[in-house]
Amino acid sequence: MATINVWVNFNGNAQEAFEFYRSVFGGEFEKVIHLKDLASPEFPVAENDADKILYIALPIGKNRLIANDIPESMGKVNENENRSKISISAESREEADRLFNGLSEGGNIEMPINDSPWGSYFGMFRDKFGIEWVVEFDPGSKG
Repeated sequence: MATINVWVNFNGNAQEAFEFYRSVFGGEFEKVIHLKDLASPEFPVAENDADKILYIALPIGKNRLIANDIPESMGKVNENENRSKISISAESREEADRLFNGLSEGGNIEMPINDSPWGSYFGMFRDKFGIEWVVEFDPGSKG
């Protein structure tokens, strides 16, 4: 069965926020990827975005708090509105496909589900009710 996690977008201070969250919840970061870690001709990164977080995860019990920084080219997150996504961690590619296809029906796909540059099977969309979702299968994840 899939697990559901909270995914939050930040305006460049995800690392600072997660250091704070770790001081409260304890534990260690499961994964931290900066935009510069994936920079390549296929995935160019602006110099002012290089140190921003692409993905950070803090395990909390059986779930994870996940976040990223929004690159400047995408504009700022309106901090007075919804700035989070519901993230589903699937147990298989097949489950990820089933959940992605079912939940995104009638919605707006932001990133089709596919292999990501960071090694997981990943997709994002806004469902027909306006809720933002991430569906991911990470074969290397601890759960």
